Amino acid sequence: MTSHQDIETYCAEGTQRAHSLGNRGPLVFDSSGNVDEDILRCYHEVGFYVFEQAISLNEIEEIRSEFNEVLSRAPVHADATVDADGNPAIGQEFKFRSFQYARPLSDPYGGTDAANGRYETKMSEPSPAEDAPSETIFFITGMCQLMDSCLRHYGNPRLLKVAETLNGSDFTPFTDGIWIKEPELGTSVAWHQDGTTLWQRADWHEDIHGFNFMTQLYDTTAENALWVVPGSHKNGKIDIRKRVAEVGTDRLPDATPMLCNAGDVAICNRQVLHGSFANTSTQRRVTVVHGFHMRSSVLGAETSFPAGSSVRYDEERVHRSSRLIPLAVDARRQYYKDEEPYLYKPLSHEIEENRFNDKTRDTLLKNYNMYALGL
Repeated sequence: MTSHQDIETYCAEGTQRAHSLGNRGPLVFDSSGNVDEDILRCYHEVGFYVFEQAISLNEIEEIRSEFNEVLSRAPVHADATVDADGNPAIGQEFKFRSFQYARPLSDPYGGTDAANGRYETKMSEPSPAEDAPSETIFFITGMCQLMDSCLRHYGNPRLLKVAETLNGSDFTPFTDGIWIKEPELGTSVAWHQDGTTLWQRADWHEDIHGFNFMTQLYDTTAENALWVVPGSHKNGKIDIRKRVAEVGTDRLPDATPMLCNAGDVAICNRQVLHGSFANTSTQRRVTVVHGFHMRSSVLGAETSFPAGSSVRYDEERVHRSSRLIPLAVDARRQYYKDEEPYLYKPLSHEIEENRFNDKTRDTLLKNYNMYALGL
């Protein structure tokens, strides 16, 4: 068993590694409106990059406030239909369950078949306090239909320009959600690589499974952060079970914590080896995640995403999923009137059909995550 002192040393050494990588700074564009070349070079080398204070603290506070309201209206437990006050719980009108629960400080995915078995090993599971609840919410899916602030965040023009730079102007959505690590309750996420579909493609490359944006609503620490093995996105499919067995612990020695402050947005290659430990600290972490793919990666791909399905991503499916982008752009345009909105070129001919209003909230936004594109 790893001692408290060993964990403190591991976190201290990881923090030192994190600050030595040089992969953080403001989101900077050149005179042509493209992402700064030094940022791109560093991102491709390390596999992740932290854009410091990319989101204003006013916007972070809006997202945080709406997030806490949604949590207060969540089902009181996994099988409930009412919230803690006995009122009808939020999210029951959607086809996919909005909230995922697990035992505090547990690893709900490790060593299971979840997500095509990508969580090959199980993380250590500390014992929660005797007065801890039997369940904790660790993930919210379909955030854009639950929270208008998240829909507006999805339409952020600076972040969408990053997506265009990395994946081309015809980039497509992945999916989105909110990871929650409550103090002394938050679950772990076993070491994994996000991509599961395209490892054997003849045209495989280090960016083929896309990337995620990770927006932090609170400051993170080594104790509650996501940990990443720098450069591992270049190594193809990793035998994670073997790697953990060789080390003899879930504390991989070459991993580094993704240290962020509230308002920072990290961009993370979906092929890097990454995971997180149970949050035994007294500090909360809440991470808003949304990602994007290259259209060439998605079209024609055969997947089992969402779980239990068998899907081939044709033009119709990609088009339906991609409509979320101009919808979010328009939602943001209506709210941030002095900001230049992003133009999503593949659907620039149908802007009117994708305006955000009461009709499209029901016909386009509701259950949008049924059409997510997972690889």
